[in-house]
Amino acid sequence: MNSIMHCRISQRRWGGKMEDYLPIHDFIDSTKSLCSDGRHRILHTLWGINNIIVPIFGHTLINSDGKEINVKDMCERDHLLVDYNKHFIPTLGDFVAAIEASNIPNFAARIEYFHAQYSENDKISALLLSPLAVTGQLKSLLLTHNSWFLNSILPQIFKIKPIISDIDLCPADFFNQMRFEYWMDNGMDYPLSAKKLQQLKQKVII
Repeated sequence: MNSIMHCRISQRRWGGKMEDYLPIHDFIDSTKSLCSDGRHRILHTLWGINNIIVPIFGHTLINSDGKEINVKDMCERDHLLVDYNKHFIPTLGDFVAAIEASNIPNFAARIEYFHAQYSENDKISALLLSPLAVTGQLKSLLLTHNSWFLNSILPQIFKIKPIISDIDLCPADFFNQMRFEYWMDNGMDYPLSAKKLQQLKQKVII
């Protein structure tokens, strides 16, 4: 589903004009420029919404009808759930579980070197380390320790200048190591987190 279709859903639900919602829906799908299949949906998680979308666009927006819209709710209902056939919202851990970081030479050392450049800035450091805090997996830091996150995400959140130089890690370093799984493709299957929820629901019914 493209951004315009998501905007139409938002307009029907919240009112206003499609253009009110286009910057956010476009941004959520901007990772298509990094990976052309369903693996790109790393922002289609609550980690992505809470740590990236909301800090950039704010907790609320005012649409053309003057109505205040909760950005997190709008993203969840009109983008994330829709892209997964209204079955689930994957966790960041679901994506990280599909990454095989052992194929990246000197992985841990390269991550440590990258992070050392920002370790004295508590807010930036916390954001860069947030995938590790959420998943407990060192390989999750590939999502934030790369040229895209450094030059596209951090400048928008912290109003800092991009760095014009070679950067050791790039998005290909994690997308190339990420398995494609059916749940990534419009909810054709359930990720592990949703499967566990389904099992718990079945136990309650029984």
